[in-house]
Amino acid sequence: MKLLIDYQYFGTVNYYKMLFDFKHIEFEEYERYQKGSFRNRTIIPGANGLITLSVPLQNGRDQRSLFRDIKIAYKDNWVLQHTRALDACFMRAPFYDFYRDSLFSILKSQEEFLMDLDRKLILWVLKMMKAQFEISYSSSYEMNMNEDSKDARNIFLPNQFSALNRPVKYAQVFEDRNGFQPNMSILDLLFCCGPSAAGLLRDNSNRF
Repeated sequence: MKLLIDYQYFGTVNYYKMLFDFKHIEFEEYERYQKGSFRNRTIIPGANGLITLSVPLQNGRDQRSLFRDIKIAYKDNWVLQHTRALDACFMRAPFYDFYRDSLFSILKSQEEFLMDLDRKLILWVLKMMKAQFEISYSSSYEMNMNEDSKDARNIFLPNQFSALNRPVKYAQVFEDRNGFQPNMSILDLLFCCGPSAAGLLRDNSNRF
């Protein structure tokens, strides 16, 4: 079965857990941009609670252009803000130093389009986890999917990201201070667990 799913900026652990349920993943490239999604934001656990990192957009977040046409705004140095936040939150994570430089090189590449940045980051995460999928990209927008496809577009949203039945559990940097925070950005799992991150996703997978 093929999974059709939207792009996300460092999607949540559950977003990636769903990817590991399928061998063929198709990314949606012809939908309209929707505000209030993870396409330009991610959530990480900090010393004093959860931190939302957002990528600012040219023309704001209320536009109804195709997602593939949405451009990133660089007027404010959000890349520096994000990299500093990642340093502050994960400098004590066991595997952060191993991934930091290659990740930061992507963030600093100043991609023009949000979709291109999201795609690069998703492929980087999958490469770091040594995940091998058949990956394709939509060529048009299809409202309804056939029976051999799972439509997972727009099911992982910021307003319900923590509503979970079986969260993937692992040791977090600030767990002793704030308790375990479920379904954070995939970066949290990767930086804390390193090579074992993919195994945790597979062990907690749910077949569709």
